[in-house]
Amino acid sequence: MGVDAVPKRNPSTSAGEPRVHSDRPVDPKAAELRAEKNAFKRLGKALGPGLITGASDDDPSGIGTYAQAGAQYGFATLWTTIAMLPMQTAVQYMCAKIGLVTGKGLAGVLREHYHRALYPAVIALIIANTLNAGADIGAIAAAMNLLVPPIPDLVFVVPVSLGIVGLQVFGGYRLIDKVFKWLSLALLAYIGAALFARPDLVKVLLGSLVPTISLDPAYLGILVALLGTTISPYLFFWQASQEVEEQISIGRRHLKQRQGASRFELKYALWDTMAGMVFSEIVAYFIILTTGATLFVAGKHDVVSATEAAQALRPLAGDASAFLLALGLIGAGVLAVPILTGSAAYGVSEAFGWRSGLDRKPAAAWQFYLVIVAATLVGMALNFLGVPPITALVLSAVLNGIIAVPLVFLVMIVCNDRAAMGERTNGRLLNIIGWTTTIVMGVAAIGLIVTTIFG
Repeated sequence: MGVDAVPKRNPSTSAGEPRVHSDRPVDPKAAELRAEKNAFKRLGKALGPGLITGASDDDPSGIGTYAQAGAQYGFATLWTTIAMLPMQTAVQYMCAKIGLVTGKGLAGVLREHYHRALYPAVIALIIANTLNAGADIGAIAAAMNLLVPPIPDLVFVVPVSLGIVGLQVFGGYRLIDKVFKWLSLALLAYIGAALFARPDLVKVLLGSLVPTISLDPAYLGILVALLGTTISPYLFFWQASQEVEEQISIGRRHLKQRQGASRFELKYALWDTMAGMVFSEIVAYFIILTTGATLFVAGKHDVVSATEAAQALRPLAGDASAFLLALGLIGAGVLAVPILTGSAAYGVSEAFGWRSGLDRKPAAAWQFYLVIVAATLVGMALNFLGVPPITALVLSAVLNGIIAVPLVFLVMIVCNDRAAMGERTNGRLLNIIGWTTTIVMGVAAIGLIVTTIFG
């Protein structure tokens, strides 16, 4: 019972390997991985789009949600990070597989095979991502204010926004890839913050291994929010497009050169994705643990943002813990905003057939970069219009929760469609996890709407 269906042997290739374009450039990374004997070093070299995607999942809005869960319910929601891991991994791996096998991003595949569903999904994605990016920019500025208190939050909003746009427009894919990998390390600050919190290990173990089930509407609302902030549509588009970027970066510039993926490529895409999702859930786990061990114990349950959680930690766990929480928040925001605006740009560009890609010069893909700039500037402007950050986050969460369901459904359909995937359709295990995730996300979307409307 494998993850992927086993293709029939093609006499012109190795066993189980599909025929690929004769002009397909050799992947130097694959050769390096084959030559590496040490398993841990091999995994380290395999890390790429999956790690970055996993790290970006812990954006300031996600951090705020995890902080709320810990402050309101202590360790009672720790088990959710373990329960969500296989669902999150399955969805992101399928998105990676779509990019590797088809040579296109998710929106490009939907445009070719399921065009009627494409435009509503892309429009909703743009709105949700722009709102989320604006809220995250505000969170970065607020976190900087924690480190340099005399300077007001809004002073940081413009330089942060322009710096992020400059990195995307003028940086190039390889530079961005390296910067993002280093930024992901900032999230390790939350593990350090947990050590300063001195949690009760017995209660931590119980919260981690014994699911707490309650029909209390507020508790159900937190569970829905945790699921919605973890399995987010913008990550689907980003993951598939970054796999394409990886292929282009090694010289596979033509679609025919990118189509088809070997078992070896899919295997290491799975490793990369699993590493990213495990990293994402570890960070989520320690944020809940930190706030549960401090804010919940101290009776400070009314936390509505990650920056508020960092401020509240200072008298309880010390300046070092608050500093680490703020530092991690800045790194998470600077990592997440380009991915939010970038995934919107990939979606729009592929929907309209425009040239796209962070490897391209601005003049060669001006529509793609225009979407990035516009989404960032509109997000930045929201911070000056008096839009409450929590309102923007709720609206983006509602939209993400709604569009996640049909998108996960479409991802499942695409990954089982031989017209799109050829011999690389899903295996039984991936289908079981994938369809279970689709059902759970459907229930979560209904729950999200109900809890949003009725409080």
